[in-house]
Amino acid sequence: MQLKSSNQIHTKGFYFFLSAQFLSALADNALLFAAIALLTKLDAPTWHQPLLLQFFVFSYIVLAPFVGAFADAWPKRQVMFISNGIKLIGCLAMLFGMPPLYAYGIVGIGAAAYSPAKYGILTEILPDKSLVAANGWVEGSTVAAIILGAIFGGVIAVYDVDSAIITISILYLIAAIFNKYMPNVPTNHKLKKNDPWSLIKDFLHSYKKLWSDPLGQLSLTITTLFWGAGATLRLVIIGWAAYALGYGLDKSTTLSASVAFGVAIGAIIAAFFIKMKDSTKILPVGIIMGGLVCSMFFITTWQSAVIVLTLVGIFSGLLIVPLNALLQHRGHLLIGAGHSIAVQNFNENLGILILSGTYTLMVKSNIPINGIMFIFGFFVLLSMTVASLYYAKAND
Repeated sequence: MQLKSSNQIHTKGFYFFLSAQFLSALADNALLFAAIALLTKLDAPTWHQPLLLQFFVFSYIVLAPFVGAFADAWPKRQVMFISNGIKLIGCLAMLFGMPPLYAYGIVGIGAAAYSPAKYGILTEILPDKSLVAANGWVEGSTVAAIILGAIFGGVIAVYDVDSAIITISILYLIAAIFNKYMPNVPTNHKLKKNDPWSLIKDFLHSYKKLWSDPLGQLSLTITTLFWGAGATLRLVIIGWAAYALGYGLDKSTTLSASVAFGVAIGAIIAAFFIKMKDSTKILPVGIIMGGLVCSMFFITTWQSAVIVLTLVGIFSGLLIVPLNALLQHRGHLLIGAGHSIAVQNFNENLGILILSGTYTLMVKSNIPINGIMFIFGFFVLLSMTVASLYYAKAND
């Protein structure tokens, strides 16, 4: 696949962006599992593990009114450079003794600032017709980072957490260097006022405008469910693998990588064969995805688990890539790329906060992990069924 742009420099800049995104995502995912290994080393309660996600995503929710405006008002390569610097600070704080929950929360601040610029820059350096393909590359590289990050963080950190965190810090540093080689695109959608109250009102205006748009509403609903479910599923798999297969953290993370591998396949298929205008037609695959997660209740072998989880990933990739492109396109037209991604991040991370929080409470209440897996899958199945029926009726 070849991405074309009216400006060859911008096309080249896309590949610098893709490299920086891969390294930053690799570090993010490796650090999650390194932090889990560190919590285990510190004999922290088991329910602290899903709590890591909540500390991480809290910044996305609180900073949502500000990071989108920041991404639109400043050159996005500069925003990404600063964001990776904040991630590096959080990583080093964990290395030098800050409790993992708080240190990972600092990394979350950098990630919250990074995301609007990461997705927003695509609409600035590439034409509309290349957005689905570009999202396929981004999601594919991100999933590769998830796979390698899970393996690195889950396997290496079990043996030497400090060395793992040092290596992750280097990854953030290299990603920041790549940010400097991205194109310096002129800013747009600048705000006349930048005081906190004005930014909050501007965010609420953007939030309402995007939710009022039928296509924006559709993409926001499904991506919120997808990311909330996907982030929580990674943690559920760790608990399920320990219960059903007797796996430790190192083997559990390699098992969870099969989901990411499937997403990569689905993302590639979507990039080649699904057009942005057809994104509403693929909603039923989410129902199948939920049913597959429910089937994990009955699985007792790793071979079956790999097959099912890979299929879950494939359907996830088919679903999310065109909907991400649709949301970016509508958001860029209506309110600016940075603003739209900030609204998306607010919703998606609120979903992660709620679902991971529910999982934390279920673990703390000693609900069997097999039951949690089934409940989780049934929730996805039911939600996607309702969404498919609603949007099918709305399009009649």
